[in-house]
Amino acid sequence: MGSIPDPGEVAADLTPQPLPSFDDFQRQTSLMTSCTLLWKELSDHFTTLEQNLQKKSDALKRKIQALDTDTKASLASIKKREVTIDGSLEIALERLDDRCEAALKSIDSDRDDGEVDDGDGLLLALKAFCLKMRSREFWKFVITKKKELDALRSQIPMALGECVDPPRFVLEAISEVFPVDRRGERSEKGNDLGWACVVILESLIPVVMDPVIGKSRLMVTPTVKKRASEIAETWKRSLEERGGIENVKTPDVHTFLQHLVTFGIVKREDFDLYRKLVVGSAWRKQMPKLAVSLGLGGEMPDMIKELIGRGQQLDAVHFTYEVGLVNKFPPVPLLKAFLRDAKKAAASIMEDPDNPGRATVFPDTQIFL
Repeated sequence: MGSIPDPGEVAADLTPQPLPSFDDFQRQTSLMTSCTLLWKELSDHFTTLEQNLQKKSDALKRKIQALDTDTKASLASIKKREVTIDGSLEIALERLDDRCEAALKSIDSDRDDGEVDDGDGLLLALKAFCLKMRSREFWKFVITKKKELDALRSQIPMALGECVDPPRFVLEAISEVFPVDRRGERSEKGNDLGWACVVILESLIPVVMDPVIGKSRLMVTPTVKKRASEIAETWKRSLEERGGIENVKTPDVHTFLQHLVTFGIVKREDFDLYRKLVVGSAWRKQMPKLAVSLGLGGEMPDMIKELIGRGQQLDAVHFTYEVGLVNKFPPVPLLKAFLRDAKKAAASIMEDPDNPGRATVFPDTQIFL
């Protein structure tokens, strides 16, 4: 038989329990609200984390794809260079044989190289110097023909093609003024020959570029390339003697930068120096393309901003057109800003009766009143 329940316990169970107070209800409500808010906050946080991770994952995938594409392109380029090297060398050796044969034939030539009457005569004279590897006479001849600059630009490459060793010939030709001007007092009389150095260096590029794959491989011997690098280092060391980058003449800067591009001796660790030199000589019309050849294409937006900050709006417009950043730096506002600055400068000059020249020099141009 089952046990009989205690009457006292039965009575205790039948006693009514006290109802929860309003304060307890409020506490429970507040706790539920806090839990709900905390849950929402945690849910939003994890959702944000998930979205950020997805974005980073997508960005990483794009970078991997870009790297794969670059790697494939690099491997294809390397393979092409390996495949074409024999053909390029064969062509170069054939040209060398032709040049040697022509040079030997020209030894007995009695032509007066200094007398030139027309374009054909100019080319023949230049070729005669190149065939005989007479670099000093070639240099003296070129610097007397500044009025025929366009003809020189078109004919010097053809003449250099007759040299047995064009890169060495060019280094010897410009050695009188680059990397250090050896003329002494003559160099201080305004007889700047930087233009001749630039023309000769530019003319060498089509001569030394690979006949099969083009500018991506320059046919310059290691010995000459080492000599060109030493010349570049000598020029860089001379900067302190000249008073720093700010005091270097623009033609000298142009020659140095063109020298780097022509001989393929650009150094990534010197990019900061290249940028300062380019910005300091930005008014030179060849500077935008030269900057790209130096590998500064990625820094162009910052360089353009720097030019604008320096009040060189015209140079900035030139750079934007050359490197295709017109949409990012619209030229019209830049030109309007330049005109405002020009009007202010003109007004200040007109208000100054003691101004001797009645002229103001802007960073990249002159306005004469």
